[in-house]
Amino acid sequence: MLTENHIMAPLEKEHQMKKASSIPVPLLAFTLIFLHSGIGAEPEPQDRFEIVVYGGTSAGVAAAVQANRMGKSVVIVCPDKHLGGLSAGGLGFTDTGNKAVIGGLAREFYHRVWRHYDSEEAWTWQTRDSYGNKGQGTPAIDGDQRTMWIFEPHVAEQVFEELIREEGIPVFRNEWLNREPGQGVQKSGGVIQSISMLSGKTFGGQVFIDATYEGDLIAATGIDYHVGRESHDTYNEAWNGNQIGVLHHGHHFQADVDPYVVPGDPASGLLPRISPDPPGVKGAGDHRVQAYCFRMCLSNHPENRVPFAKPEDYDAGQYELLARVFASGWREVFHKFDPIPNRKTDTNNHGPFSTDNIGMNYDYPEASYERRRKIIAEHETYQKGLMFFLTNDSRVPEEIREQMSQWGLAKDEFSDNGHWPHQIYVREARRMIGPYVMTEHDCLSTVDTPKSVGMGSYTIDSHNVRRYVKADGFVQNEGDIGVGTGGPYRISYDSLTPKQEQCKNLLVPVCVSSSHIAFGSIRMEPVFMILGQSSATAASIAIDQKIPVQQVPYDQLQERLLADGQVLSYDGPRRASKGIPPQKFEGIVVDDSDAENTDGWKASSSIGPFVGQHYLHDNNEKKGELLVRFHPDLPSAGRYEVRLSYSASENRATNVPVFVFHREGRTVIKVNQRQAPADGPFFSLGTFEFRKGQNRVEIANIATDGHVIVDAVQLLPVTSD
Repeated sequence: MLTENHIMAPLEKEHQMKKASSIPVPLLAFTLIFLHSGIGAEPEPQDRFEIVVYGGTSAGVAAAVQANRMGKSVVIVCPDKHLGGLSAGGLGFTDTGNKAVIGGLAREFYHRVWRHYDSEEAWTWQTRDSYGNKGQGTPAIDGDQRTMWIFEPHVAEQVFEELIREEGIPVFRNEWLNREPGQGVQKSGGVIQSISMLSGKTFGGQVFIDATYEGDLIAATGIDYHVGRESHDTYNEAWNGNQIGVLHHGHHFQADVDPYVVPGDPASGLLPRISPDPPGVKGAGDHRVQAYCFRMCLSNHPENRVPFAKPEDYDAGQYELLARVFASGWREVFHKFDPIPNRKTDTNNHGPFSTDNIGMNYDYPEASYERRRKIIAEHETYQKGLMFFLTNDSRVPEEIREQMSQWGLAKDEFSDNGHWPHQIYVREARRMIGPYVMTEHDCLSTVDTPKSVGMGSYTIDSHNVRRYVKADGFVQNEGDIGVGTGGPYRISYDSLTPKQEQCKNLLVPVCVSSSHIAFGSIRMEPVFMILGQSSATAASIAIDQKIPVQQVPYDQLQERLLADGQVLSYDGPRRASKGIPPQKFEGIVVDDSDAENTDGWKASSSIGPFVGQHYLHDNNEKKGELLVRFHPDLPSAGRYEVRLSYSASENRATNVPVFVFHREGRTVIKVNQRQAPADGPFFSLGTFEFRKGQNRVEIANIATDGHVIVDAVQLLPVTSD
C-alpha cells in the first residue's frame, strides 16, 4: 500500500567497512557516506552508485543482493516502507508452477523460509504436525536446500530484511520518484545519469533497475510501454484482447443473475459495479486492466483474530449483486481461503463477486500518486465492506455468516497498518515494449525464445477486467483466463531491456516487455526474483565492460547465471499437450477462439485431440440457447470439403446440428460426437459450393441429448478431375 511511514533498515558498520575495501577507489567516497553511526545515512545530491534499484519488491531485493555479491555498490530507493512487495504483503500461498526451474536467489529465499519453519518456535498458533508437509519440498530431492513455498507475511518480510542486512545494502524508503516530465530522470545521450525523488534527493548511478510493479521509472525515462490488452491480431495470440464468452476458473456467473436495481427493469439502472459499456468485439484490444485486490491474511484462532469492523463509508448496497448470487444457489465463499502456517490464510478472489474489485483500476497504472492513493483506499473500503457484509448481512445465507464470524484479520500481521496488507495486488500495470516482446507463443513454447535468463511455468492467468450485461439481459464477467503452458518456458534477456536507442542503462525485471496474456504467466513472485537477479548480473557485466546493457555478451551472462544457480533451460517431461496448432492443418481452419458465440459456452482442454488451446462445450445445459458461428474467409469461389473437429466421449450428444450455409442455401447435418472422427480430430460433413470471401458454418445445441462440443471448422478446396 502506498504509505508514508518508514523505518530505515540498520546496516552493519563492520561489514560495510570490509565491503568498502573491495570497491574501486572512485566509488569509495560514495560508500563511506553510509558509515554514520552504523545506520544508513542519507546521501547528498548527486551521490553515485554503480547500480541504483528503484522499487522494494521481491525483484528489487534480489537485484540488490546479486549486485552486492558481484562487488558492485548498490542502493535500493523505493516508495515502500516494507520490503518484498506481494511476497511480504499477503501472497504467502506461492504460485510456483514447476518448482524445478526456480533457482538462484529465489530458491535461496524459499530455503530461508523453510529454515524458519524448521524451528518449533515458529509454530505459535498451531503445531507443525497439525499443519503437515504443505508447501515443502521433498527431502530426498532438496537435501540441505529444503524449501517452503507457503508462509506468513511477516516471515517473508523478515527474510528479505535479513538478506539486506547481511549484505549491508542501504535502503531509502518512502522515496517517491518525481514523475514530472524532465524532473525525475536526468538523461543524456540515451543514458540515465541520475533519478530524483519528490523529497529532493538525487541518486546517480551507472545502471538503473526499475523493480516497481507500476513501471514508473520506465515511463519517466521515455521508454515505450503498453497498458491494457493488445488485440488478438497484434501478436497473433488466441488469448489476448476481449474474451467475451470465455469462462475459466469459476470466476464467472454460473446462473442467470439480474443486473438491474429493479429486477427486469433496465430503466431502473444498473446495480453497483456493473459496467454500462457494450460487450465489444472478441479479440479486440482495449485499455482495461485485470482486477486488483488485497491478499488478506485471516486467522480463525480466537486469540489471534481481529473481528471484521464496519468501514466508515460502508454501503450495503454495493453488495446487492452478491446477495443475488447467493439467491441463485452459489456457496463457494471459502474456496480460496488457502491455509498458511499458524491457522492463517492467504485469501484470494474466487467466484463471480469476490475480493477482486473488477473495473475499478483502469487508470491506476498511469495515475498520479494522489489518484493512486484514492484508488487503493476505494479498494480497501470495498474489500473491508465485503468482509463485514459476509459476516453480518441478513441477505447472506446463515451458514456463510456463521462460518465467516469465525474468521478475522490476523492480529500478528501488518501490525503497523491495522492488520491490513500494506501492498495492494497490482496484478498488471505498465509493460515495457523492448527489443523482444514475450507472447503466449513463448509461454506455450511454440517458438524458440532466445537468450534465456530464467524460466516461467505457471498457468497463463488473467483475472477478470470487467462486469457487463449480456444480450440476454443477465450479468457476466469478462477477461478471466486460465491456460496451461504445458511446462516450463524460457524468458528472453531482450525482454528485460529497453530498445537501445531509447535508453542504454536501464533493466526491467517486473514490468517486462510482454503482451498482456504472456504477462499473465510471467507475473509470479518467484519469477520476479529470478529476473531481478538476472538483471543485476547483466548490469554488473555492462559496468565492467563499459557497454550498454543491450550489448552484454550472452555467453558471459549465461555462464555467470548458471554459476549462481539460475535455471535457464528444462529437459524434463512436459505435460502432454492435446491441442494442435491450427496452422498444422491444410486449407482454411477456423478455431473456436476465432468464432462468434453466444454466452454460456464453457472452455475445456480435458479430452483430446483438439485444435488450438481448448474447445467449447455447453455443459449439457441451456438447450436451444447456445450457438457458435464460424466465418471461414475463402480466397476464391469453388467447391470445398467442410470438416468439423470435436473430441469424442461417451457423454457427448449423438445429434449435434451443424448448419452449413453455401451457395445453394443451407444444409443441416447431425453429428454423433460419441464416435471419434476417423481422420484425426476432423469429421467430414460433405462437399459444398461456396462464394469467395466470408461464409458461415454454425453449431447449436438445439434438442441435443448430451454435451455438445465445438472446436474448429476446416475447409479443403476440391479440385476437379
